[in-house]
Amino acid sequence: MMQSKALAAAAALAATVLLGAASMQGAPRAPSAAATSTGVISGVVTGSRGPEAGVWVIAETNDLPTKFAKIVVTDDRGRYLLPDLPLASYDVWVRGYGLVDSPKRKARPGATLALRATPAPTPRAAAEYYPAGYWFSLIRIPAESEFPGTGPTGNGINPAFKSQAEYVRMVKNNACLGCHQMGSKGTRELHPALGAFQSSDQAWARRLASGQAGGAMMGTVQQMGAARTLRMFGDWTDRIAAGEVPPAPPRPQGIERNVVITMWDWADPKAYLHDLVSTDRRNPTVNANGPVYAVLEASADYMPVLDPETHTATRVPVTLRDSSAGPASPQQVAVPSPYWGTEAIWNSRANVHNPMLDERGRVWITARVRPPANPDFCKAGSTHPSASLFPLNGNAGRHVAVYDPKTKEMKHISTCFGTHHLMFAEDADRTLWLSGGGPVVGWVNTRLWDETGDEQRAQGWTALVLDINGNGRRDEYVEPNAPVDPAKDKRINTGQYGSVYALSPAPDGSVWGTTFGFPGAIIRLSPGTNPPHTALTEIFELPMNAGKPVLGFSPRGGDVDRNGVYWAALASGHMASFDRRKCRGPLNGPSATGQHCPEGWSFHAEPLPQLGNVASPGSGEGSYYTWVDQFGALGLGANVPINTGNQSEGLLALKDGKWVVLRVPYPMGFYTKWLDGRIDDPKAGWKGRGLWAAVSTRAPYHMEGGKGQTSKAIKFQLRPDPLAR
Repeated sequence: MMQSKALAAAAALAATVLLGAASMQGAPRAPSAAATSTGVISGVVTGSRGPEAGVWVIAETNDLPTKFAKIVVTDDRGRYLLPDLPLASYDVWVRGYGLVDSPKRKARPGATLALRATPAPTPRAAAEYYPAGYWFSLIRIPAESEFPGTGPTGNGINPAFKSQAEYVRMVKNNACLGCHQMGSKGTRELHPALGAFQSSDQAWARRLASGQAGGAMMGTVQQMGAARTLRMFGDWTDRIAAGEVPPAPPRPQGIERNVVITMWDWADPKAYLHDLVSTDRRNPTVNANGPVYAVLEASADYMPVLDPETHTATRVPVTLRDSSAGPASPQQVAVPSPYWGTEAIWNSRANVHNPMLDERGRVWITARVRPPANPDFCKAGSTHPSASLFPLNGNAGRHVAVYDPKTKEMKHISTCFGTHHLMFAEDADRTLWLSGGGPVVGWVNTRLWDETGDEQRAQGWTALVLDINGNGRRDEYVEPNAPVDPAKDKRINTGQYGSVYALSPAPDGSVWGTTFGFPGAIIRLSPGTNPPHTALTEIFELPMNAGKPVLGFSPRGGDVDRNGVYWAALASGHMASFDRRKCRGPLNGPSATGQHCPEGWSFHAEPLPQLGNVASPGSGEGSYYTWVDQFGALGLGANVPINTGNQSEGLLALKDGKWVVLRVPYPMGFYTKWLDGRIDDPKAGWKGRGLWAAVSTRAPYHMEGGKGQTSKAIKFQLRPDPLAR
C-alpha cells in the first residue's frame, strides 16, 4: 500500500487506458453476429407549427430475448436517427415536453418514418411527462421560522431539528430519496387500494406503514416529527389532486440532443437493483463487449446478468458460506402493500449491496456470507494486527464474496468489519477498500488472498484517527467524546450510519469517503506504509457559519478524480467538490477537526426548481451519488463528475461548469444509484464507449407501467451530432 507503489501503478494504468491498450484479460471480446446485424430507423418529427426540435423518439421491441428499447433526441430541424437497432419489429413514437405521446407506429430497421407529434391538450396533460423533481418542487417544507421544532404538543416537528436544512436532508437523499423518487406518479397520487380516510394526513400514515419497508418509513417520519411531516405530505398531494401543476422543464439543448440511450429489461418485478458493474474501474477496457452484472440488495439472492451482444438476460445465484443467516428484510407484512398485499416480496439472505470487477473480470460483491457474530480472531486478545490495535468484538452484517465467470464459482471472505461500498486501489496489492465498517475502514489484500486463500491474513482495518498533535505519526489517542488533547491524537466516529460511506481510493494512495449527518463531512485516509499502525485520517466538514450552512450540506455518495479532487452529491441540491490543494491552513494539529478548510469547497446547484418554502441556495434535487468519469467513457472528456440525478430522472454531468442533462424519458421514473464507464474499443469513436446505469429504485412499481415493471440496464452514449450513425 505504499504511496510510491500506488503512484507508479496509477500512472501505468492511466497510460494504458489513454493509449487504448487491450483489456488485461487479453483482446476485447469481438461483437457477435447478433450485434452486427443492425440497422437504423430515421425520419422527421413535425407538429402543428413545423419541425419539433428537442423531443424524444422511442423505439421498443419484444422480439428479442429480453425487452429492448432505444431512445434518441431530434435536432433543431426535427430530424432523428435511431442507430444500431437489432433486426426486429419496433413500436416507434414521440414523447416530449409540451406533448402527449404520439400514436405508436410499426417499423423495422431500414425504414424512413415520418412522425407526427401530438400537442398536450392541457397543462396538466403536458405535466404528466415532467420529471419527478418538478412535481416534488410543489411540496411546502416547514418554514425556517418553524425551527427548532417544538415537539408533538407544539408544532409537530422533533425538537432535535434546529434548522430547516436539517429537516430537508431527511426529506431528501439522507432518508426518503435514498430509496426511491418523490414526485413520481406512484408517490404524488394516493393509491385507491389504500382505502378511504378522513384526511390526507391519515392516508399518508397508512401509505408509509405499508409493506416490508413500512416500519422503516414510519420510523423516519417519527424521527422527523410525524404530525407536521404527515401534514406536509398530505397538503402536497391534496394540491396536486386539485389541479396544481409544476413549471415546465426545458427541452434538451445542444449536446444533450446527441445522446443515444439503449435499454434492456432484466431481473423481475418483485426485485429491486442496487448497482451494476461492467468493467474494472481502474482500467475501463476490461471485459470489453462483455456481460454486465448487477446486485439486488435485500430483495433476492441472484445477480442479474445482461449480455448486450445477444440481448439475453440471465442470473447467477448468490450463495452464502453459512445459510443459517436469516433474511435481511422482515418476512411478516403488518400492513398490506397496495401493490403486493401481505406478500413478502423481498427474501434475500445475502443482502448484496455493491459489485466491482477486478483486472481478471471477476465480480467482487459486498454480501453477507455468515451470521453476524464475529469470530474470535476479530476480537480482543487476538494476535491479528488490526484486532490488536482496535478489536471488533461485535457483529458484521455484510462481508465479501467473489464470483469468477470463467469457473462459475463463488467464493466467500468472512470479514470482521461490516461492508457496504467497495472499490479497488491502484496498488501492487490490488487492495479492495470497503466502507460500512462502523468505527473502522476495512480492506482486503486481494493479491495475498489470491496467493494464499487466507482470509484472516488478507484482511485488515483501521480506526479513524486524526493527527491532533501534528507530528505526522499515529500515537496514543483520545476517544470521540473526549475533548481535544493537543498532546495526543483523536479517534473519530463518523456519520448517521456510524461509518464512512462511498469510499474512493485516489491515484496517490489515499482513500476518500463521505460521512452522513449535518452538516456532514468527507474524510481522507492515508494508509501509510504499514496500516493500520501508520493510518491517519483528515476530516473536512461542510462549511458552517453561526450554526447554518454557508451553502451546501449533507453529502451522500461521492467519488475522487485523477487530480485528487473529491466530488459529492449533497442533500442541499448541490454537487460539491473539495480540493485539498486549496487549503491555506494546517491539515493536522489541534485546529484541524473539520471546519479548518472552507476554501477547499466549491458548490454547483443542480438544475431543478427549489422545494417550496426553501429560500436557501441549492435546488430540489437530491442526487444519491456523484461518479467521476475519470477516463472519458461517456465522451465529454476525462474527469467529468456526473450526478445520478434521481429527481431529474436522468444523469447530470458537469462539463466546464455547465450542466448537461441526459434525461431518460421512458419509462418515467428512472432512478439510479451508481454509474460505470466502459470503453469497448478505444478506436471506434462514440460507438466504442459508454456509461452503464441501472434502474435502482426500491419501488419499480412506482414507475410508468406500475406493478409488473422491472428494473432496466441502460447504456448512455454521446454522438458527435444527433444524426450520427
